[in-house]
Amino acid sequence: MDNETSDLEGQIRQRTHKVAELRERGMNPYANDFRVTHAIAEVPRDPQQLPPEPEIAADAPRYAVAGRLLQMNEKGKVAFLFLRGDGGEMIQLFVKIDYPDAFAVMKELQLGDIVGARGAMFATRIGKAAMRTEQLRLLTKAIRPLAGKLLGGQEIKDIEARYRHRYLDMISHPEVVEVFRKRARTISEMRRFFDERRYVEVETRMLLSTNGGATARPFRTHHNTLDVDLYLRIATELDLKRLVVGGIDRVYEIGRIFRNEGMDRFHNPEFTSIEFYQAYATYEDLMALTEELLERLAIAVAGTTEISFQGQAISLRRPFRRISMLEAVLERQPDLPEVQRSGLGLVEAFEAHVEPQLIQPTFVTHFPIEVSPLSRRNDRDPKMCDRFELFVVGKELANAFSELNDPLDQRGRFQAQAVLKQAGDAEAMDYDEDFCQALEYGMPPTAGEGIGIDRLVMLLTDQPSIRDVIPFPQLRPEGG
Repeated sequence: MDNETSDLEGQIRQRTHKVAELRERGMNPYANDFRVTHAIAEVPRDPQQLPPEPEIAADAPRYAVAGRLLQMNEKGKVAFLFLRGDGGEMIQLFVKIDYPDAFAVMKELQLGDIVGARGAMFATRIGKAAMRTEQLRLLTKAIRPLAGKLLGGQEIKDIEARYRHRYLDMISHPEVVEVFRKRARTISEMRRFFDERRYVEVETRMLLSTNGGATARPFRTHHNTLDVDLYLRIATELDLKRLVVGGIDRVYEIGRIFRNEGMDRFHNPEFTSIEFYQAYATYEDLMALTEELLERLAIAVAGTTEISFQGQAISLRRPFRRISMLEAVLERQPDLPEVQRSGLGLVEAFEAHVEPQLIQPTFVTHFPIEVSPLSRRNDRDPKMCDRFELFVVGKELANAFSELNDPLDQRGRFQAQAVLKQAGDAEAMDYDEDFCQALEYGMPPTAGEGIGIDRLVMLLTDQPSIRDVIPFPQLRPEGG
């Protein structure tokens, strides 16, 4: 056993004994009767607006705050404690022997403890804001100590440990908390955007008997009561389009999607997306809507449309560039053979030579029908479909198309997918007869789109990996 492990176990034992000792002395190490009146961020901390400690008026405002104890400096009859609260805000507590109850509690505290304090604010002799602490309470005893590398702004060396023990990552790096706040702001603003446009938010099934809505390998599970195998959804598309058939002309869902695929900087097997569908609209209408949405989100979350992602300047100001897949490929490969100018050959050339170079927001349109089993055929060129993907920093951010609402054509597409599945393509869609029957009742001309929220948050918060914007990303089991 190494010294570090031995020392940790010793500290845990010491702190566990401390809990028992406090209880024997009538102190509850996990109290829940301290009433917080202000978040630390709400307490005035401008030293120029505060009196010196001897001049605190008897009727000066008192503030009750709570947070995690991250630093203690004891000097004889006084001590300075530093608490961090929600949002990473810090407050300095001044505890002196003139308030003996608070001073006695201070003697019981250890770094990492959750502490409550009440008092008046003042300016110290060196021009810092502090609270003259008149009441101090231990609210939660930390049994495990905060390791030294978690304090003082030092980095945790093992990046996987940061993801695996996200709570420690957040304690050590309050900027991580800010990323998750911005993620929440992104989703809230997104909801507001669609609600303002009369879209209806819904929640559809996560467990399905067929695998559809995208080309991806699903996760499989088993329902014991029904004795049937089910799939975790790989998309929300087919259920949302069923709702359009039923009469909800504008519908959206924000939810988790599950795909049994590899993991890298831009992929996690479970992720969050928004899918939205609008009747009597085309994919071109959704391009304009998407530009408006991303510009608004950038301002709401980043404060500007001119952002930076991993050192690259990105502009999310409207309008974005629009180019067909063929045009984009010919810009890079003007001598592309005719045989590769449609179908899978075009897609392969695009993915290899064009996609990584699309740094600024770019709508790529007119995909081959072979890779778009749910998209409407283009009226002028039936080999292509009315579809776009939005690329930023070389990665797909959104995928949209004018929806296929011809039930006969849809059946043929599903049958082609079934042939691929039978031939061993694990990502091919299942044949969904119920969806075909829904189309037979008539779905209005509709456009639909999906946006990966995790990638969008990466972009808006300048995070290098999808794991940095998911609180608990999927990891290999520890020791496995």
